[in-house]
Amino acid sequence: MELLHSGKVRDVYADGDDLILVASDRVSVYDVALPTPIPDKGKLLTALSLWWFEQLADLVPHHVISATDVPAEFAGRAIRVRRLEMIPVECIARGYLTGSGIKEYEKTGSVCGVPLPPGLTEASILPEPIFTPTTKAPQGEHDEAITFADVVATVGAETAEQLRAITLNVYRRGAELAADRGILVADTKLELGWASDGTMMLGDEVLTSDSSRFWPADSYQPGREQMSLSKQFVRDWAVGTGWDKSGPAPEMPPEIVDATRARYVEVYERLTGRRW
Repeated sequence: MELLHSGKVRDVYADGDDLILVASDRVSVYDVALPTPIPDKGKLLTALSLWWFEQLADLVPHHVISATDVPAEFAGRAIRVRRLEMIPVECIARGYLTGSGIKEYEKTGSVCGVPLPPGLTEASILPEPIFTPTTKAPQGEHDEAITFADVVATVGAETAEQLRAITLNVYRRGAELAADRGILVADTKLELGWASDGTMMLGDEVLTSDSSRFWPADSYQPGREQMSLSKQFVRDWAVGTGWDKSGPAPEMPPEIVDATRARYVEVYERLTGRRW
């Protein structure tokens, strides 16, 4: 195998015509990897992604070839996948107004060019899920919000329509399944790419605690910030330290590490119905 890329949280190896994606226990916030790992994080996110790929297979093909045909030293945290030509757009669906979305809404009344009704507040449920893409910035730089027209200009109208449709369909299916298990999916980010035969496929991870905002449904109350069951918990802690969102990032104390891991385990167990 040949190491092709070592990212903030994943390492990518070439193995013949395939790729081996290895999820580490590193955690990254605001495009900076924190120095403190979260035990089992890579295995948890790999297992959750594999579960979601199965739930979504009738909506969109995915890049997974095998979760077992991987080097022994990476067992549990690696998947063998098809090589995809990744599409240079971060595909984000939002069902609730929070994060950068509410900041933009408060300034413009819209998010990524999508107009929204007046009077919405933090964590308001949207009339319907919306597609709010961003750029896919190089490592060390920040993604920037763009409009659907910007996506059309980047990849063409037909591809843009496919990206929007797949993203919203995946979000709706994911949100419905999660809600049945007591978890609200506020938003989620997808990565899509082209297989060698021209098929658009879901790649990377899907509907994990790193790529989504998860909230417990039983404590949901619009108008305030929600309890986070996802990486947002780490983001909030990091900002609360006074960190300026540039490297180096602060060390996480043991209690934050433990609380983060507990959230990742809870999401995995509640969604899949399996014990970790």
